Amino acid sequence: MDVLNNTKTQAKDVATKLIEAEIKSKDINEKREQYRPVAIRGSALYFTMIEVSEVNWMYNSSLEQFLKLFMDSIDSAPSAALPSKRVENIIKELTFNVYKYVNRGLFEKDKITFILMVCFKIRQTDDKITSNDISLFLKAGAALDVKAERQKPVSWLSDKQWLNILSISRHHFGKDPIAFFRELPEAISKN
Repeated sequence: MDVLNNTKTQAKDVATKLIEAEIKSKDINEKREQYRPVAIRGSALYFTMIEVSEVNWMYNSSLEQFLKLFMDSIDSAPSAALPSKRVENIIKELTFNVYKYVNRGLFEKDKITFILMVCFKIRQTDDKITSNDISLFLKAGAALDVKAERQKPVSWLSDKQWLNILSISRHHFGKDPIAFFRELPEAISKN
């Protein structure tokens, strides 16, 4: 009887502990989700650090270097009562620390390129721009064929400028279903 009573008591304790563990697990998952934006920004910055080595092979970085910056940023970010404010503080600190760290080792001619890469990557991970938007910015009308496109309506525009106008008039920014500058070529022709 004593053994059965002991087993029954232990079973109740285990059941109680399982319920407590499930509650704690849900709480941990909720808190982890609050910090997901930090992880997203961190991955964007890490991959930008890696991609900058395509500009010049001397700019190689390691995961260990990035993780040190990441942990230092978490430690040095100002505390906040609200988790959302704490996340914002960590993101700002991390972005600035990575920028300072990488920018310090770049040649002067590559610093603007790095800034542009960081901005594009951040905006893309925040779903503010798409890869097509970036492609338009980088290539614009150079992707079009001069001979295949309609002739420019005015002589004061160069062929390159006209192709840029045609390219931007066909582009759908972000997830916009309508090309914002679709009427630009006609407006230039008429005016």
